[in-house]
Amino acid sequence: METIDLGLIFQGISTLAQSSVAVMATRIGLIFLGILLVYLGRKGVLEPMVMIPMGLGMAAINSGILFMPDGSQGNLFVDPMLSDPVELINVMQIDFLQPLYTLMFSNGLIACFIFMGIGVLLDVGFLLQRPFTSMFIALCAELGTFLTIPIAHAMGLSLRDSASIAMVGGADGPMVLFTSLSLSKDLFVPITVVAYLYLGLTYGGYPYLVKLLVPKRFRAIKMTRKPSKQFSPATKLTFAVVMCVILCLLFPVAAPLFFSLFIGVAIRESGIQHLIDFISGPLLYGSTFMLGILLGVLCEAHLLLDPKVLVLLILGIVALFISGVGGILGGYAMYFITKGNFNPVIGIAGVSCVPTTAKVAQKIVAKDNPSALILPEALGANISGVITTAIITGLYITIIPILEKML
Repeated sequence: METIDLGLIFQGISTLAQSSVAVMATRIGLIFLGILLVYLGRKGVLEPMVMIPMGLGMAAINSGILFMPDGSQGNLFVDPMLSDPVELINVMQIDFLQPLYTLMFSNGLIACFIFMGIGVLLDVGFLLQRPFTSMFIALCAELGTFLTIPIAHAMGLSLRDSASIAMVGGADGPMVLFTSLSLSKDLFVPITVVAYLYLGLTYGGYPYLVKLLVPKRFRAIKMTRKPSKQFSPATKLTFAVVMCVILCLLFPVAAPLFFSLFIGVAIRESGIQHLIDFISGPLLYGSTFMLGILLGVLCEAHLLLDPKVLVLLILGIVALFISGVGGILGGYAMYFITKGNFNPVIGIAGVSCVPTTAKVAQKIVAKDNPSALILPEALGANISGVITTAIITGLYITIIPILEKML
C-alpha cells in the first residue's frame, strides 16, 4: 500500500522546511511583519488603505509557496521577473494576479490612477495664496531626494538605482514607482515596496522628529495673517491646464504623471460631480486597494533576499529623514525671514505625503497651542511638494541616463 506524502499535501510547510536557513527565516519574518502591518493599519498607526491589504498579501505570499512542475519553488500569485511574451501569456492564465500586475502595475497605470485621485482631492487655492512660500518650503523638503543620490552611489549603487531610491525622500509612492520603472526595472519591486513600507513613517515618525528639532515655544507660534485671497474655480482650472502643458513640454518622460495629476485638478475645478465622485471614490480607493495587495504579494522571501535590499532599506530611511530635516530647516528660514511670524512646524508639510504631513503639522501645533491654525499654510506647502516631486521625477528620468553616458 502506497503511503501518502504529507509534504506534497501541505506544501507551504514542506517548502519552508526544505528552504535554506536564510529563506526560512525571511519567510517567517515576513509573515509576522505582514500580520503586524494589518494590526497597525487597523489601529490607525499606519495608513490602513495600503497597509491592511499589503500586510495580508505579504503574509499570504510567504505562506503559500509550493513546488512548481519543474521542481522549483514558486507561487500562484504573480511572477514579477517574467519577461518572455509567450510564457507570459501562459502564466497570465495561471497566476491570478498576473494580469493585474502586468497590465496595471508594471507599466505605472495604477500609479497614474492614484495620482489622478490625488489631483481631485487637491485644492490648489492653498498653493496660489502663498506660491513663493509654499514652493520654498517644498524645495527644502526635497533635501533627501537630492542628497541621497551621492550617499547611495557611494554605497555601491548605480546612478539609476541611486536616483530611484532617493525618490523615497519625496514621500510620494506613485513617483517612486514611476521613477524606478523607468530607471531601475531590475530593482523597482523592492524599491517600491520599501517606499510604501516607509510612507507610514511620515505619520508615525515625523512627529518625533518635529518635537526633537522644534522647541515648544516655536511649535506654539500663532501666526498673524492677512485675509486670504479667494481664487475662482476658473483661475484654478487655468493654473492646472497651464502647469500641465508646461511640465509636459519640459519633461515628456513624466507626462503621464503630470497629466494624471492635473486632469484630476481640472475635473475638480470644472465641477463635474459624477466624475469627481468616481475618481475620488471607486478609482482612487480601488487602485489603492489593488496596489496594497500587489505590494504585499511582491514581498516574497526569495525576491527580497537580494543583498541590495538591505542597502535600500537603509537608504529609504535616510532619504525620508533628510527630507524631514530639510523641510524643518526651511520652516526656520521662513521664521527668520518673516521676523517670527511663521511656525517652523509647517516645514514638515513640504514632504509631499498628501495630506498626511499637513495633518501631522497641524496636530502637533494644536497640542501645544489649541488656538494656532497652520493648516492652510501646511496644505499649500504639501500641494507644492506634490508638484515639486513630480518635477524631480521628470528631471531624474531625463538627466540620469545622460549623466550615466557621460561618466
